[in-house]
Amino acid sequence: MQHPGRFQSSRRDTKKTFSFGMSRVKVLFFVIFFMSSALVIRLYFIQVMGHEKWSALAENQHTISQELSANRGEIYIHDGNGRYPLGVNREYQMVYASPKDIIEKDRSAIELSRVLGVEAGILRGKFDIPDDPFEVIKKRLNDNEVDEVKALHLKGIGLIPEKYRYYPGGNIASQVIGFTSVKNEKEQGMYGIEASQDALLRGETGTVSQERDASGRWLPLSDREVTPSQDGKSLLLTIDRVIQYETEKLLKESVELYAADSATAVVMDPKTGSILSMASFPQFDPNAYSQVEDFSLFMNKAVSASYEPGSIMKPITMAMGIEEGKVSPGTEFTDPGSVTESGYTIHNSENKSYGRSTMTKVLEQSINTGVIFVEKLVGNQKFAEYLSDFGFGEKTGIELPAELSGNINNLKNIKATLSFFTASFGQGIAATPIQMLSAYAALANEGKLMKPRIIDRIISSDGEEEVREPEVVRQVVSKQTSEALGKMLRSVVVNGHGKKADVPGYLVGGKTGTAQVAKTGSKGYEDGMSIGSFVGYAPINDPKFVVLVKLDNPKNVEWAESSAAPTFGKIMKFLLEYAKIKPTEDIVIKK
Repeated sequence: MQHPGRFQSSRRDTKKTFSFGMSRVKVLFFVIFFMSSALVIRLYFIQVMGHEKWSALAENQHTISQELSANRGEIYIHDGNGRYPLGVNREYQMVYASPKDIIEKDRSAIELSRVLGVEAGILRGKFDIPDDPFEVIKKRLNDNEVDEVKALHLKGIGLIPEKYRYYPGGNIASQVIGFTSVKNEKEQGMYGIEASQDALLRGETGTVSQERDASGRWLPLSDREVTPSQDGKSLLLTIDRVIQYETEKLLKESVELYAADSATAVVMDPKTGSILSMASFPQFDPNAYSQVEDFSLFMNKAVSASYEPGSIMKPITMAMGIEEGKVSPGTEFTDPGSVTESGYTIHNSENKSYGRSTMTKVLEQSINTGVIFVEKLVGNQKFAEYLSDFGFGEKTGIELPAELSGNINNLKNIKATLSFFTASFGQGIAATPIQMLSAYAALANEGKLMKPRIIDRIISSDGEEEVREPEVVRQVVSKQTSEALGKMLRSVVVNGHGKKADVPGYLVGGKTGTAQVAKTGSKGYEDGMSIGSFVGYAPINDPKFVVLVKLDNPKNVEWAESSAAPTFGKIMKFLLEYAKIKPTEDIVIKK
C-alpha cells in the first residue's frame, strides 16, 4: 500500500511534466506560425509588390538589351537666304585599348603617350587590368592624332567613332546657344538654347533586346524587340548671322574704347518681336567651355541680369501721361529744380533747374522733376498698372533659360509716393534689357507689346517644319500715343542728349540713361560705378529695328550720351544700310 503523501507528489510531477510539454508545444506553434507568416509576407512582397523588379531581373538572366541613341537636333540661324549652323553633331574618333590583346604593353604605352600626350604610366596601368576587354584611352581625337594612332599598328589598340556637339561659329552668339556636356554618360544641354530646349533637341533613346545564351551571346533564332530611337528636332533661330556678327564686333570695340567691365546689345524687329541679334561681351567658345574659369561668362545678361535702368524709363512714363490725356508733347511746366517727398529731396542731374519747359524738353534734357510731374498727374495706381502692362515685373517668356522678372515690388504700396517718384525716372526698380527693349518696341509698334521670340521654326528629322508665329501680348497705348512718343524721341536725338546716336539721312529716335549701380545685399549705390544705356528705333515713321545698348561701368566716360549713344548709332547705321533702307532726310554735315 502506497503512502498517501508519495501518491500526491507523483501526481503533481505528472502535472508539471504535462504543463511543461504543453508550453513547448505552444512555443513551437508560435515559432512555426511566425515563420510561416514571415514567409507569406515575404512571398507577397516578392511576387506581388516586387513583381516588376524580379521579373526584370529574371528577364535580364536570359535577355540582352542595347540602347539605341538618338541624334541630337541641330541649331541654325539665318544667313541671307540660307542657314548657318551654330550647333551641330560632329563625328570624332575615340582610341581604346583591349588589354588582354595587347602584346607589347611597355612599347604600346610609350608610343601612345608620345602621340596622345597621356602619361605612359597611366596607360601602362590601364593595360594591366586583367581580363578587361575595353579601356577608354582618349576621346575626341584630332585628325593628326587619329592618323598617328593608325600608323602605329598596335595590337589591342583601336579606334571607334563617337558623336559630340560642335559649334562651327566658335564664340558667335555663345551666351544664346550655350553648350552641352556629358552627364551620367548622356549628353545634356547647359545654358542657352541648348538648356532651355534640351528636351526638344535630344530626342528619345530607343532599345533593342533579344534572348541570349549562357555565355551572353545573341540567340539568332529568337525574337528581337526593337524600340526605335527618335532623333531630336532641329531649331532655326530668328537671329541673322551678319547682324549678330556686326553687333558683337561693335560691342567689343566699345567695351575696349570706354574701358567697360562688360556690355550687352540686342536688336529686335518691333513688328514681330523677333530677336535679330543678342550679344554679350566678354564671350566664350562653347567648343572649349571646360577651359572657362569664370562661370558668369556663360550667363546671358540680356535676360538673366536686371538693373536699375535710369533715364531710359522716362519715355515710358511720358507715354502714360499722353495716353491718359494728362499731358501732350507741348504741355508746359515750371521746373523747380528739385522735389521733396517724405523727407527726401530729389534733384535733377547736376542740380540743374530748367525753368519753364515742355514735355518734349523734359525728354531732351532728361529732367527728373518733369517726369515726376507726369507721374503725379497719372497717379500711383495707374502708374503701377501701366508698368505691368509694359511688361515690367514679369518674365517676357522668351525661349531662353534663367530669365529674370525684374523687380517693381516697392510699388505694391500705393501710398509709397517717394518710390513712385523715383520709379518714374528708372530708379528704385529693376528691369532686364529684354524687358526694356520690349517696352520700347511697343512704343515703336503702334502701342502693341509683342512677345520676344528667338525660335523661328522647329524642324523634325523628316524635314517637316513648324513655324513659330509672332504673338501680340497686349495693346498698351494707342497708335496716337505711339506716334507722339516717336516724334519726341526724334527730338531727343536731334536737340537733346542723344545726338551721338543719330544716323545722317534717317529718322532715328531714342533715349539715354546713366544709372547708378545698386549695392548687393545692402541699401544704397556703389561709389564711382554706373551703367550707360541707350534704347531707340528707326526709322521713326516706319520702325524696322529697335536696339538696346548697355555698357557696364565704363571708366573713361561719365554719361551714356558719350558711350552707349554712339555705340547705338554705329549699330543702327549698319542695320539701316544692311537692310537697304533708303535715306529720307537731307544729310547735314556737322562742323
